[in-house]
Amino acid sequence: MSRRCELTAKGPLVGHKVSHSNIKTKRRFLPNLCNVTFISDALGRNVRLRVSTNAIKTVDHNGGLDSFLLKAKAENLSPRALDLKRAIQKKKAATAAPVAQAS
Repeated sequence: MSRRCELTAKGPLVGHKVSHSNIKTKRRFLPNLCNVTFISDALGRNVRLRVSTNAIKTVDHNGGLDSFLLKAKAENLSPRALDLKRAIQKKKAATAAPVAQAS
């Protein structure tokens, strides 16, 4: 399982562990990943994703999973998140079409 956020593409960073005597040893800084269940209003179901805590805050700030995915760039999203984005766009277009025809 890769240590990469499915929504923001945050991954491990490389740096140094510096001792008291200033000896530098390579180390990895891993992102704080959590298994989270988001609710998709457009799809009407729950979605489980492995995301960073920073992404959880960002999703809440943007008004939910649907609006976050619609605004997100495709290159930052994982294949699963990209499929969700396409499904949400399809559902939004399907619900907007009958309203436009009725007017």
